[in-house]
Amino acid sequence: MDEIVAEYIRRTVLKIPRDEIMTVLQKWGLLSETQLQTINFRQTKDSISQDVVQLCEENSVDIKQAAVLDIIYNHIYPNKRVWSVYQMNKMGEETDFFDFTDFKKKFKRRLQSALKNVTINFREYEDNAIWIRIAWGTPYKKPNQYKTSYVVYHSQTPYVFISASVLKSNLPLLCQALVVASNYHDIREMELRSHCLNSLKDIVFKRYSQNFQTYYPRQERNVAAENVDLRIIQENRNEKERIQRVNREVFGDGPQPKLEFAQYKLETMFKSDPKMDVLETKEPFRCLVKFSSPHLLESLKSLAPAGMADAPLSPLLTCIPQKARNYFRIRERKGFLPGSFVSP
Repeated sequence: MDEIVAEYIRRTVLKIPRDEIMTVLQKWGLLSETQLQTINFRQTKDSISQDVVQLCEENSVDIKQAAVLDIIYNHIYPNKRVWSVYQMNKMGEETDFFDFTDFKKKFKRRLQSALKNVTINFREYEDNAIWIRIAWGTPYKKPNQYKTSYVVYHSQTPYVFISASVLKSNLPLLCQALVVASNYHDIREMELRSHCLNSLKDIVFKRYSQNFQTYYPRQERNVAAENVDLRIIQENRNEKERIQRVNREVFGDGPQPKLEFAQYKLETMFKSDPKMDVLETKEPFRCLVKFSSPHLLESLKSLAPAGMADAPLSPLLTCIPQKARNYFRIRERKGFLPGSFVSP
């Protein structure tokens, strides 16, 4: 077995938590149960990795087989990577029968025709998710197994989740291969990013509840109370209940998907007094809005209860998950005309 392959397997095993090494190796399936029984999983992880490498040498494991171990690791621990969402589009509304074998053939042919030194691995899972691992090389260098791109594509849907490598110049090649292999017309990034892959899936597949925001007028204060202190206490209690009710209507009762980054482009016309003629041209006002947080949606959800924002929150804040599925026309604060989201 090649020294490069041996070192790669050793490093991959070292990434796995000690209690999970046995389970991951069993899912890999390259080592027999008899071989696995010879490993002492109570010793240090470095010693375990060396034992695994020795058994892999007996089985003459190559780099493609070693790459499958890496896919299994990333499938079990997807939060180790940063994922971005992409959406593909067709020219018409026709639906094609998905053939996994044909998809793999087209994807590999397209990518390898543009770049010779590239390693591609596929693995299909029960939820119709196809995991693709790409190790990139150059015309003069072999693929770097430590700088890989991962793609998770759910067949029969237009959504692709990509964790790109450091080599961003390869991303257009990857997108072209996806479009060709899946019989779509084009692809665009949706500007939703997170370490939590499952949360991104929840958003685009509508697997969590968030209601559309509606306007709730503030309750009238009770001016008939005789005791001022009791009136203030009651008003505060009513306001707190109102905020909780509005927040629940907007965000739902359950936990929010873990989203760490969102971005959209806003284009609207600036409203000014025609007599003042402030603007010489009628060009639209454009801006780029970015949000980032360790848990973006939960942070937005906590703003009103914490007293840091009025309830209900502005649609600019609560529409982020819906942006993954639709474009909304939104009404800005005074001074602006209604605007609309523009695709990146």
